[in-house]
Amino acid sequence: MESSSSKKKKVVAISSGGGHWVQLNRLRPAFDDCDLTFATVKESYRDEIEGANFTVIPDSNRSNKFKLLKSAVGILLTLLKIRPDVVISTGAAPGYFAVRIGKLLGAKTIWVDSIANAEVLSLSGQKAGKHVDLWLTQWPHLAKKGGPEYVGNVL
Repeated sequence: MESSSSKKKKVVAISSGGGHWVQLNRLRPAFDDCDLTFATVKESYRDEIEGANFTVIPDSNRSNKFKLLKSAVGILLTLLKIRPDVVISTGAAPGYFAVRIGKLLGAKTIWVDSIANAEVLSLSGQKAGKHVDLWLTQWPHLAKKGGPEYVGNVL
């Protein structure tokens, strides 16, 4: 039986599609020693995740309230099933729900704001930032006291 000190941390890495997904994948090496599950909105991304757990969650954005609700419920069910120690997201709406729900379930939460948001933080990042344990921006000029912090980027 594994001792609790040698037990791998369960990490859920979650994002919407497109650039958010690309950036999330660039963070994968940081979780080599973890029990990692990727969660995203497109089944076709499964082929990019060799060797990691993968699940599809409902997509959503702020223009469709029903899809937002469906996404939140899907993410809640996913996180209840996995019971992660850490939830990390690069955005957007699904990531926001994941870090908020993950925090309620006792997970440590990390938000990495999109590299695409070079002038201002993303709306999801602005909303998620005050609720996460670690809030990061990939642009040094967007870092400020109280968050987000800049510690590098995943260009």
